[in-house]
Amino acid sequence: MIWDWNYAIEILPVMAQASLVTLQVTVLGFAVAAALGLVWAIISLMQIPVVTFSVRLFIEFIRSTPLLIQLFAVYYFLPMAGIFLSAMVTGVLVLGVHYSAYCAEVYRSGFQQVSRGQWEAARAINLSTADTFRRIILPQAVPPIILPLGNYFVAMFKETPVLLAITVIELVATARIIGNDTFRYTEPITLAGLFFLILSLMAAQFMRYLNWRFALPQPGR
Repeated sequence: MIWDWNYAIEILPVMAQASLVTLQVTVLGFAVAAALGLVWAIISLMQIPVVTFSVRLFIEFIRSTPLLIQLFAVYYFLPMAGIFLSAMVTGVLVLGVHYSAYCAEVYRSGFQQVSRGQWEAARAINLSTADTFRRIILPQAVPPIILPLGNYFVAMFKETPVLLAITVIELVATARIIGNDTFRYTEPITLAGLFFLILSLMAAQFMRYLNWRFALPQPGR
């Protein structure tokens, strides 16, 4: 038989548990990416000569090197320097730092949509840089970039199988282990694909809701 429903139902709880690991890695990794991306974008915007150049160089380096190489570098080379991280922590941090380079560009595009006059007005009333970002810039810059950030969240979710290279047992790794044990790959691989599809659609729908919920009011409405 090409497909065995009894076998598929039998392994379904294990696959569901593995999907939670995948989702956990994605959520934590994206939290790191969103926070670091905002930091990189703000530093780039402030035009601090040496610091801004270093951040831009770091972003280009991250974007120009494969995620898999970054995973290997952190997981296998850091212990040589006396820094030991678990596979899960390594996966979250590397995914987060990798995607922070892309999130930084999204934030930067959002900042550029805020008119220069508002920056100058904030300076004219002696608002600090921190207050300017918190009260004026971010409330206007973030809503338009929710969907682009959501796209990167979904992309990160679909890229978690690369963590198999450093022994993180996520959804695809679990499907592979089950297949190796039973010599039946159709059911676990298909279930893994279905979990990815369902969770990706749910995440995309949630981002659309956030985009609608926090959308800026349109002129004339």
